[in-house]
Amino acid sequence: MDSSKVVYCICGQPYDERRFMIQCDNCREWYHGSCVGVYEYVSYDLDKYHCPQCEVTCGPSLFKKQNNWHRHNYTDKDADSKPVQTGTPVFIQELKTRHFPSADPVVTRLTGSQLTVAHLYQNGFEQPIMVEEKDGLDIRVPSEYFTVQDVEALVGSDREVDVIDVARQADIRMRVCDFVNYFNNPMRQRVLNLISLEFSTTKLSELVEAPLVARKLDWVNTVWPMSIGTLQTVCKRPEVQKYCLIGVKDSYTDFHIDFGGTSVWYHVLRGEKIFYLIKPTLANLSLYQRWMTSSTQHETFFGDQVDCCYRCIVQAGHTMLIPTGWIHAVLTPVDTLVFGGNFLHSLNIPMQLQIYEIEKKIRTPERF
Repeated sequence: MDSSKVVYCICGQPYDERRFMIQCDNCREWYHGSCVGVYEYVSYDLDKYHCPQCEVTCGPSLFKKQNNWHRHNYTDKDADSKPVQTGTPVFIQELKTRHFPSADPVVTRLTGSQLTVAHLYQNGFEQPIMVEEKDGLDIRVPSEYFTVQDVEALVGSDREVDVIDVARQADIRMRVCDFVNYFNNPMRQRVLNLISLEFSTTKLSELVEAPLVARKLDWVNTVWPMSIGTLQTVCKRPEVQKYCLIGVKDSYTDFHIDFGGTSVWYHVLRGEKIFYLIKPTLANLSLYQRWMTSSTQHETFFGDQVDCCYRCIVQAGHTMLIPTGWIHAVLTPVDTLVFGGNFLHSLNIPMQLQIYEIEKKIRTPERF
C-alpha cells in the first residue's frame, strides 16, 4: 500500500508505517492494531479480520485452523509426513523427554570470591563457569521480588523490542508494555521469548552491574574511550553490556554462538534455564557453519550432529559465564527473568577472531 495516501483509523490518525496496522477484510480500511485491540503476534493467527464496525454485520474475525503441532506453518494440512521443526509444541515436548549427558565435566564450579581475573589468567577461560551464590561476585541485580512490570517502568512502556515467536521461530516487533501484558495474561495463545532488551542507557541500568570479573575484562571498559569526539558516529561505543531476558514457559532459543565472538554472563533472577552446551572444537565449528547455512536447519537438531551435547541447569540465584565460541541452545521450563551481558576480552582473542570469520562466511546480520 502507498503509505503517502491518507487512510484514517478509528482514532482519526493516518496510516503509519512505523506502527503495526491491520486491514479489514470486509471494508478494506486500515487500522492501528493498538486502536482495535489486535497485537501483531495475534494477527498471524487470523484468517479474516473484521474491524469493530464490520463485526456488526459480518460477525467476529475468523481464526486459522490448527492442522498440525510440529511445523512452523501450523495450517499445513499435509504435514503428517514432514519432519518436526524447531520450537514447535511437539519439538519442545520431545526435547524435555530426551536424555543428555550432564555438563559437570565441562563446567567449572567456583565461588564468587574464587572467580577473579587472576584466576582466569592462571587457569584460562575456555569452559563455562557456574557460580551458585552471589557472595563475592560483586554483581548487582534487583531483589527476587522484582517484576516484569518493574522492567517496563524503568525502560519505558513504548520501547520497541524484537521478540521471538517460538513456535514459528520468527521475529516480531512489540512494545515493552504489550509484551508485559502478554506475559501477565494466564491465557497465552503463543510462546513469545524476549532476549534482546538492551538497557544500558535506561534507568534499569542503575540496578544492574555485571560480575566484577566481567567488568574488569571487558574491552569496552578497559580500552574503549568514553568520549571519541568526531569519531562518535564511526566508532560508537557498543551497547551490549546489559540485557534483560524475559522468557515464558516453553521458550526455546536454538543453537547459536554469541555474536562477535563475545563471552556472556547470565544471572537468573527468577525461574530456570536449561542450556545445551557444545564445545567449540574445530570439527564442531565446521559442522555448525554447515548447519547454519543448511536449507533443513529448522528440521535438524544440531545437538545430534556432534559427538556430545551437554545439559546444564541454571537455577534462580545462579550466575553462569560462557566463554567465546561455545555453541548453545536454551530451553525455559518455567517463566523466567534473567539479566546478562556480552563482553570481549584478551583471554580468547584467537577464538574471537575465528568466530568473527565464521559470521562473515554465514553472513550474520549486521545488528549482531
